Amino acid sequence: MKLNVLPRTNIKTALDKTRAHQLTAEDQESALKSLFQSFEIKTTNAFKFDLLDRNKIYHIDQIKKVSINHRLRFLDLRYFKNKLPDSAYEDIQQLEALHDTRLSGFKIMAPSALFRLEKTDDPLLFAPLGNEYYYLIHKWGNDLHPLRKLMMWPFKNICNLLGLILIISFFATEIMPMNLFTKSPDASTYWMLLLFNFKAIASIVLFYGFALGKNFNPSIWNNRYNKA
Repeated sequence: MKLNVLPRTNIKTALDKTRAHQLTAEDQESALKSLFQSFEIKTTNAFKFDLLDRNKIYHIDQIKKVSINHRLRFLDLRYFKNKLPDSAYEDIQQLEALHDTRLSGFKIMAPSALFRLEKTDDPLLFAPLGNEYYYLIHKWGNDLHPLRKLMMWPFKNICNLLGLILIISFFATEIMPMNLFTKSPDASTYWMLLLFNFKAIASIVLFYGFALGKNFNPSIWNNRYNKA
């Protein structure tokens, strides 16, 4: 009998949900009309907007939010260490033929490891539309682990990280035999041991983070220099 497992995370679906939460249908339509009106002046690619799929248009704020939540990066294609699949090149060629233009300024949204190693975890290829909007050209590879957002939650900011360390310290304190530290354990002994565990674990985590040059999600999502 097959066990039910959590579905893997599709980043395009996460982007769609973020866009829906940030904007109502009327807001989305208004934003796109504004983009269309100023397109001729500020675009970096000569798209014909009436031929674009509006469900593939995303604002930088939506891309940023999903990238931070899932510890992804949004960088220029030249920093991507993997090869684009043939299907991506085919989609690019079809768009160029449809819009009678040559596309440039490609961006990749993917886990940090894909900008250092050859893997296939759910990369997305975008082209800029202008005014901080991007058009999704192609998605390939494997969807992300279903718990990736939860696993990356501690790395969103220092408060989240300290919260996780406190939880780990609590469980560590709970399983430690108090009689090893005092003959008459009481509440004050428990809190002293909890504080000691918290300081010890925090020191290890912070040393590890600084030694490897790690940083929080908001600092790395569009920065090619910071490590992940």
